[in-house]
Amino acid sequence: MGSLRQTLPHWLEKKHYTQVIVLTDDNTQTHCWPQIQNLLPHSVKTITIPAGEQHKNLKTCEWIWNQMLLQQCDRKSLLINLGGGVIGDMGGFCAATWKRGIDFIQIPTTLLSMTDAAIGGKTGIDFQGIKNIIGVFQNPAAIFIDPTFLNTLAERELRSGFAEVIKHALIGSPVLLHKIHQSGNTPLPHLDWSELLRESIAVKIHVVAQDPTEQNLRMLLNFGHTIGHALESYFLDTDTPLTHGEAIAIGMICEIPKDKRAEVAKTLLRYFPVVPIPETAYPELWNMMLQDKKNSSGTVRMAVPDELPFTLNVLELSEMQLPDLLSEYQNFSPA
Repeated sequence: MGSLRQTLPHWLEKKHYTQVIVLTDDNTQTHCWPQIQNLLPHSVKTITIPAGEQHKNLKTCEWIWNQMLLQQCDRKSLLINLGGGVIGDMGGFCAATWKRGIDFIQIPTTLLSMTDAAIGGKTGIDFQGIKNIIGVFQNPAAIFIDPTFLNTLAERELRSGFAEVIKHALIGSPVLLHKIHQSGNTPLPHLDWSELLRESIAVKIHVVAQDPTEQNLRMLLNFGHTIGHALESYFLDTDTPLTHGEAIAIGMICEIPKDKRAEVAKTLLRYFPVVPIPETAYPELWNMMLQDKKNSSGTVRMAVPDELPFTLNVLELSEMQLPDLLSEYQNFSPA
C-alpha cells in the first residue's frame, strides 16, 4: 500500500509483457486514468465500459473479450483493472478465462475494492439477476492500493466501502472496531484511511490465507451477504438502488444473532439509515437467497461471527423467519 508512482513502474520494469491493457469504466477513465497514464508504457491501450453493477454480466464480458481479440492480446499480455469492485471482479474473470488465463493486476479505486473486492482471488459476474454466480478463483499478479484514489469518491461511495471495513472489524478485529467507535462523528472523508485500511486488509488476508477457496472459514467474509446480496439485486432495478455497502449493512443487522443485534445495529445505523423494504418483495428476496453459494442441500445458510475473533458460526434460515428479521430491522430507531 502506498503511492503508485513509487511502486507500479518498478514492478512493470521487472516484467516483460508483450502488451499492457487497462480496463476502466466511465468514472475511472475520467478521474483515475489520468493519474496513472504517465506511469505506464506509451504503447498501453485502454478498454472502457459503462459504470455500474448492471453491466457486470456476460454481455459486457463478451465486449471486453472482443476488444482483447482486436488488440491481439496474447498469453503474455497484462490486464490492469483500474476501478472498483465491478471492474476488479469482471476484469479478473475476463483475464482468467482469456486463452486459459493471462496475468492481471488490481488497482482498486474505491474503498470497497481496496478493503475487500480486490483481495483474495475471487473473480466473477452476475447472471439472471443473481450476484457473482459465475466466476473463478484466480489471484492477481499484484495488487496496488493507493489511498489517494479515495479523494475521487463521493461520500456515499465511501460509506458503501465502510460497511466492509465494519464487517472486518466485527469478524476479526476488536482493535479496528474500537478505532471505528473512536472516530465518533468525524466525517468519512476526514478519517485516517491508511490506518483503517491496514487493519481491515489484515483481517481479510488472514482469513483468505487460512481458506483460499472458501471451504469453511472464508465463508465468514460473507457475513451479511446472504440477505444483503438479495437486497442489492432486488433494489438494482428500482428507482432507489442500494449500494453494495448499504445492502450488506442491512444484511449484517438481520443476520447477527438476536442477542447481539441491537449492538451491531447501533454501530451500523450511525452510517446507514433504515431502508424501507416492501413486504411484497419478501418472496422475491427469498428466491434470490435460494441461489446463494453458501447453501447446502437446498438449505439457506448464513455465515456469522461467533464470540471470538475469526470464529465461524453457520446458521440456517427458513422462509418463515425472513419477514420477522426484516421487520425487526425496519423498526430500529436511528443511532
